[in-house]
Amino acid sequence: MVDVEYVGGMPTIAFQGERGAYGEEAVVAYFGKKVLPSPKKSFAEVASAVAGGETDAGLLPIENSQAGSINEVYDLLRTSQLFVTGEICRPINHCLLCLPGQTLRQIRRVLSHPQALAQCDAYLRGLDVEVVAAYDTAGSAKLIREQEMYGVAAVASARAAELYQLEILASGIQTIKDNYTRFIVLDRQPGEAPTGQAKTMLMLATAHRPGALYQALGEFAARDINLLKLESRPSREKPWEYIFYLDIEGAPQQEPVAQALEALKSKTAFMQVLGAFPRDPGC
Repeated sequence: MVDVEYVGGMPTIAFQGERGAYGEEAVVAYFGKKVLPSPKKSFAEVASAVAGGETDAGLLPIENSQAGSINEVYDLLRTSQLFVTGEICRPINHCLLCLPGQTLRQIRRVLSHPQALAQCDAYLRGLDVEVVAAYDTAGSAKLIREQEMYGVAAVASARAAELYQLEILASGIQTIKDNYTRFIVLDRQPGEAPTGQAKTMLMLATAHRPGALYQALGEFAARDINLLKLESRPSREKPWEYIFYLDIEGAPQQEPVAQALEALKSKTAFMQVLGAFPRDPGC
Protein backbone atom coordinates (compact mmCIF):
# COMPACT_ATOMS: atom_id res chain seq x y z
CA MET A 1 0.00 0.00 0.00
CA VAL A 2 1.37 3.43 -0.93
CA ASP A 3 1.81 5.81 1.99
CA VAL A 4 2.88 9.17 0.59
CA GLU A 5 4.40 11.87 2.79
CA TYR A 6 3.08 15.14 1.37
CA VAL A 7 5.94 17.38 2.49
CA GLY A 8 6.36 21.01 1.45
CA GLY A 9 9.54 21.78 -0.44
CA MET A 10 9.89 18.27 -1.80
CA PRO A 11 10.13 17.59 -5.56
CA THR A 12 6.80 17.80 -7.38
CA ILE A 13 6.13 15.05 -9.91
CA ALA A 14 3.22 15.19 -12.36
CA PHE A 15 1.23 12.06 -13.19
CA GLN A 16 -1.99 11.41 -15.11
CA GLY A 17 -5.08 10.71 -13.05
CA GLU A 18 -6.43 11.26 -9.57
CA ARG A 19 -4.89 10.27 -6.26
CA GLY A 20 -4.89 6.51 -6.05
CA ALA A 21 -4.04 6.09 -9.74
CA TYR A 22 -1.39 3.60 -10.75
CA GLY A 23 0.65 6.57 -11.92
CA GLU A 24 0.81 7.90 -8.37
CA GLU A 25 1.98 4.52 -7.12
CA ALA A 26 4.69 4.52 -9.81
CA VAL A 27 5.81 8.03 -8.82
CA VAL A 28 6.36 6.94 -5.22
CA ALA A 29 8.02 3.67 -6.26
CA TYR A 30 10.49 5.54 -8.49
CA PHE A 31 11.17 8.76 -6.56
CA GLY A 32 10.48 7.64 -2.98
CA LYS A 33 7.85 8.74 -0.48
CA LYS A 34 9.10 12.27 0.14
CA VAL A 35 7.66 13.76 -3.04
CA LEU A 36 4.59 15.71 -4.03
CA PRO A 37 2.70 13.71 -6.67
CA SER A 38 0.77 16.24 -8.77
CA PRO A 39 -2.36 14.80 -10.45
CA LYS A 40 -3.19 15.96 -13.99
CA LYS A 41 -6.23 15.23 -16.13
CA SER A 42 -4.40 14.09 -19.25
CA PHE A 43 -1.06 12.90 -20.58
CA ALA A 44 -0.69 16.23 -22.40
CA GLU A 45 -1.19 18.16 -19.14
CA VAL A 46 1.62 16.15 -17.55
CA ALA A 47 3.99 17.05 -20.39
CA SER A 48 2.89 20.69 -20.27
CA ALA A 49 3.44 20.89 -16.50
CA VAL A 50 6.99 19.62 -16.88
CA ALA A 51 7.82 21.76 -19.93
CA GLY A 52 6.45 24.90 -18.26
CA GLY A 53 8.31 24.37 -14.99
CA GLU A 54 5.15 23.81 -12.95
CA THR A 55 6.56 20.49 -11.74
CA ASP A 56 10.09 19.17 -11.35
CA ALA A 57 9.43 16.12 -13.53
CA GLY A 58 6.64 13.95 -14.84
CA LEU A 59 5.89 10.26 -15.14
CA LEU A 60 3.75 8.67 -17.85
CA PRO A 61 2.84 5.11 -18.86
CA ILE A 62 4.22 4.22 -22.27
CA GLU A 63 3.31 0.55 -22.66
CA ASN A 64 1.50 -2.32 -21.01
CA SER A 65 2.56 -5.94 -21.20
CA GLN A 66 -0.97 -6.93 -22.29
CA ALA A 67 -2.54 -3.94 -24.08
CA GLY A 68 0.65 -2.76 -25.80
CA SER A 69 1.94 0.73 -26.54
CA ILE A 70 0.22 3.93 -25.43
CA ASN A 71 0.27 5.87 -28.67
CA GLU A 72 -0.59 9.28 -27.22
CA VAL A 73 2.54 9.21 -25.07
CA TYR A 74 4.74 8.35 -28.04
CA ASP A 75 3.23 11.29 -29.92
CA LEU A 76 3.99 13.57 -26.96
CA LEU A 77 7.63 12.54 -27.10
CA ARG A 78 7.75 13.99 -30.61
CA THR A 79 6.11 17.32 -29.78
CA SER A 80 6.99 18.11 -26.15
CA GLN A 81 10.79 18.49 -26.51
CA LEU A 82 11.23 16.78 -23.16
CA PHE A 83 13.85 14.18 -22.28
CA VAL A 84 13.34 10.66 -20.97
CA THR A 85 15.52 10.24 -17.87
CA GLY A 86 14.29 7.00 -16.34
CA GLU A 87 11.87 4.10 -16.41
CA ILE A 88 10.07 1.80 -14.02
CA CYS A 89 7.89 -1.25 -14.63
CA ARG A 90 5.08 -1.83 -12.16
CA PRO A 91 2.73 -4.78 -11.65
CA ILE A 92 -0.88 -3.74 -12.26
CA ASN A 93 -3.55 -5.51 -10.22
CA HIS A 94 -7.01 -4.36 -11.27
CA CYS A 95 -9.96 -4.49 -8.90
CA LEU A 96 -13.69 -3.96 -9.40
CA LEU A 97 -14.86 -1.28 -6.96
CA CYS A 98 -18.33 -0.06 -5.98
CA LEU A 99 -20.21 1.70 -3.19
CA PRO A 100 -20.50 -0.51 -0.09
CA GLY A 101 -23.41 -2.89 0.33
CA GLN A 102 -23.84 -3.95 -3.30
CA THR A 103 -23.42 -7.30 -4.97
CA LEU A 104 -21.95 -8.10 -8.36
CA ARG A 105 -25.44 -8.80 -9.71
CA GLN A 106 -26.48 -5.21 -9.00
CA ILE A 107 -23.73 -3.72 -11.17
CA ARG A 108 -24.98 -2.55 -14.56
CA ARG A 109 -22.17 -0.23 -15.69
CA VAL A 110 -18.38 -0.28 -15.36
CA LEU A 111 -16.17 2.82 -15.73
CA SER A 112 -12.42 3.09 -16.20
CA HIS A 113 -9.58 4.26 -18.40
CA PRO A 114 -9.61 2.56 -21.83
CA GLN A 115 -6.28 0.86 -21.12
CA ALA A 116 -7.60 -0.67 -17.89
CA LEU A 117 -10.78 -1.82 -19.63
CA ALA A 118 -8.71 -3.43 -22.38
CA GLN A 119 -6.57 -5.22 -19.80
CA CYS A 120 -9.71 -6.66 -18.16
CA ASP A 121 -11.64 -7.43 -21.34
CA ALA A 122 -12.15 -11.16 -20.70
CA TYR A 123 -13.55 -10.61 -17.20
CA LEU A 124 -15.80 -7.75 -18.27
CA ARG A 125 -17.21 -9.74 -21.19
CA GLY A 126 -18.46 -12.24 -18.65
CA LEU A 127 -20.58 -9.61 -16.89
CA ASP A 128 -23.91 -8.29 -18.10
CA VAL A 129 -22.74 -4.68 -17.92
CA GLU A 130 -22.24 -1.58 -20.04
CA VAL A 131 -18.53 -0.74 -20.30
CA VAL A 132 -17.83 3.01 -20.39
CA ALA A 133 -14.43 4.60 -21.03
CA ALA A 134 -13.38 7.36 -18.63
CA TYR A 135 -10.27 9.51 -18.31
CA ASP A 136 -8.76 7.67 -15.33
CA THR A 137 -8.97 4.56 -13.17
CA ALA A 138 -8.88 6.31 -9.80
CA GLY A 139 -10.94 9.16 -11.26
CA SER A 140 -13.72 6.68 -11.99
CA ALA A 141 -13.62 5.51 -8.37
CA LYS A 142 -13.70 9.11 -7.16
CA LEU A 143 -16.70 9.88 -9.40
CA ILE A 144 -18.67 6.92 -8.05
CA ARG A 145 -18.10 8.13 -4.47
CA GLU A 146 -18.80 11.81 -5.16
CA GLN A 147 -22.01 11.15 -7.10
CA GLU A 148 -23.11 8.14 -5.02
CA MET A 149 -23.49 6.06 -8.18
CA TYR A 150 -25.25 2.84 -7.23
CA GLY A 151 -25.23 0.08 -9.81
CA VAL A 152 -21.92 1.41 -11.18
CA ALA A 153 -18.44 -0.01 -10.60
CA ALA A 154 -14.92 1.13 -11.45
CA VAL A 155 -11.85 -0.78 -12.53
CA ALA A 156 -9.11 0.66 -10.36
CA SER A 157 -6.54 -0.16 -7.69
CA ALA A 158 -7.01 -1.37 -4.14
CA ARG A 159 -5.45 1.96 -3.09
CA ALA A 160 -8.30 3.79 -4.85
CA ALA A 161 -10.83 1.68 -2.93
CA GLU A 162 -9.20 2.76 0.33
CA LEU A 163 -8.98 6.44 -0.60
CA TYR A 164 -12.58 6.73 -1.81
CA GLN A 165 -14.12 4.32 0.69
CA LEU A 166 -15.34 1.83 -1.86
CA GLU A 167 -15.83 -1.91 -1.62
CA ILE A 168 -13.78 -4.39 -3.64
CA LEU A 169 -16.13 -6.79 -5.43
CA ALA A 170 -13.31 -8.66 -7.20
CA SER A 171 -9.54 -8.35 -7.46
CA GLY A 172 -7.00 -9.56 -9.97
CA ILE A 173 -9.51 -9.20 -12.80
CA GLN A 174 -6.90 -8.46 -15.50
CA THR A 175 -6.97 -10.98 -18.34
CA ILE A 176 -3.28 -11.81 -17.99
CA LYS A 177 -2.34 -12.11 -14.33
CA ASP A 178 1.28 -11.07 -14.90
CA ASN A 179 0.21 -7.59 -15.98
CA TYR A 180 2.85 -4.85 -16.03
CA THR A 181 2.94 -1.23 -17.13
CA ARG A 182 6.15 0.52 -18.06
CA PHE A 183 6.36 4.17 -17.01
CA ILE A 184 8.92 6.71 -18.22
CA VAL A 185 10.23 9.79 -16.43
CA LEU A 186 10.11 13.11 -18.31
CA ASP A 187 12.39 16.05 -17.55
CA ARG A 188 13.37 19.36 -19.09
CA GLN A 189 17.06 18.39 -19.16
CA PRO A 190 18.85 15.16 -20.11
CA GLY A 191 19.68 12.83 -17.25
CA GLU A 192 23.17 12.00 -16.06
CA ALA A 193 25.06 9.51 -18.19
CA PRO A 194 24.01 6.08 -16.89
CA THR A 195 26.49 3.50 -15.69
CA GLY A 196 25.94 -0.23 -15.71
CA GLN A 197 22.99 -1.66 -17.63
CA ALA A 198 21.54 1.21 -19.67
CA LYS A 199 18.83 1.86 -22.22
CA THR A 200 18.65 4.58 -24.88
CA MET A 201 15.44 5.81 -26.48
CA LEU A 202 15.53 7.58 -29.84
CA MET A 203 13.26 8.50 -32.71
CA LEU A 204 14.04 8.67 -36.40
CA ALA A 205 12.53 8.90 -39.85
CA THR A 206 13.86 7.31 -43.02
CA ALA A 207 13.56 8.17 -46.71
CA HIS A 208 10.86 6.49 -48.82
CA ARG A 209 13.11 4.05 -50.62
CA PRO A 210 13.46 0.27 -50.53
CA GLY A 211 15.51 -1.00 -47.59
CA ALA A 212 15.90 2.39 -45.88
CA LEU A 213 14.72 1.22 -42.47
CA TYR A 214 16.59 -2.08 -42.86
CA GLN A 215 19.82 -0.23 -43.56
CA ALA A 216 19.32 2.09 -40.58
CA LEU A 217 18.63 -0.76 -38.17
CA GLY A 218 21.60 -2.63 -39.60
CA GLU A 219 23.89 -0.13 -37.89
CA PHE A 220 22.88 -1.63 -34.56
CA ALA A 221 23.11 -5.24 -35.72
CA ALA A 222 26.60 -4.62 -37.14
CA ARG A 223 27.77 -3.59 -33.66
CA ASP A 224 25.91 -6.28 -31.68
CA ILE A 225 23.59 -3.69 -30.11
CA ASN A 226 20.34 -5.26 -28.95
CA LEU A 227 17.19 -3.61 -30.30
CA LEU A 228 14.69 -3.87 -27.43
CA LYS A 229 11.68 -2.24 -29.07
CA LEU A 230 10.59 -0.70 -32.36
CA GLU A 231 7.41 1.38 -32.59
CA SER A 232 6.02 3.42 -35.49
CA ARG A 233 3.64 6.36 -35.41
CA PRO A 234 2.26 8.63 -38.18
CA SER A 235 4.37 11.76 -38.58
CA ARG A 236 1.19 13.92 -38.79
CA GLU A 237 2.98 16.07 -41.36
CA LYS A 238 2.40 14.05 -44.54
CA PRO A 239 0.08 11.10 -45.18
CA TRP A 240 1.76 7.69 -44.88
CA GLU A 241 4.97 9.04 -43.41
CA TYR A 242 6.06 7.54 -40.12
CA ILE A 243 8.27 8.24 -37.15
CA PHE A 244 10.06 5.23 -35.66
CA TYR A 245 10.76 5.01 -31.94
CA LEU A 246 13.54 2.69 -30.80
CA ASP A 247 14.75 1.34 -27.48
CA ILE A 248 18.28 -0.05 -27.59
CA GLU A 249 20.65 -1.50 -25.02
CA GLY A 250 23.52 0.73 -24.01
CA ALA A 251 24.18 4.46 -23.69
CA PRO A 252 25.52 7.08 -26.15
CA GLN A 253 28.82 7.44 -24.29
CA GLN A 254 29.57 3.77 -25.00
CA GLU A 255 31.67 3.45 -28.16
CA PRO A 256 29.47 0.99 -30.13
CA VAL A 257 26.34 3.06 -29.48
CA ALA A 258 28.15 6.31 -30.30
CA GLN A 259 29.35 4.82 -33.60
CA ALA A 260 25.87 3.59 -34.50
CA LEU A 261 24.26 6.95 -33.75
CA GLU A 262 26.87 8.75 -35.85
CA ALA A 263 26.30 6.35 -38.75
CA LEU A 264 22.54 6.85 -38.54
CA LYS A 265 22.90 10.54 -39.40
CA SER A 266 23.59 9.67 -43.04
CA LYS A 267 20.92 6.96 -43.22
CA THR A 268 17.93 8.83 -41.79
CA ALA A 269 15.90 11.90 -42.68
CA PHE A 270 16.25 12.91 -39.04
CA MET A 271 17.32 11.27 -35.80
CA GLN A 272 17.00 12.43 -32.19
CA VAL A 273 18.05 10.79 -28.93
CA LEU A 274 15.18 11.10 -26.45
CA GLY A 275 17.20 9.99 -23.47
CA ALA A 276 19.55 7.45 -21.89
CA PHE A 277 19.01 6.04 -18.41
CA PRO A 278 19.57 3.00 -16.18
CA ARG A 279 17.54 0.05 -17.42
CA ASP A 280 14.88 -1.32 -15.09
CA PRO A 281 15.58 -5.10 -14.98
CA GLY A 282 11.82 -5.68 -14.99
CA CYS A 283 11.29 -3.88 -18.31
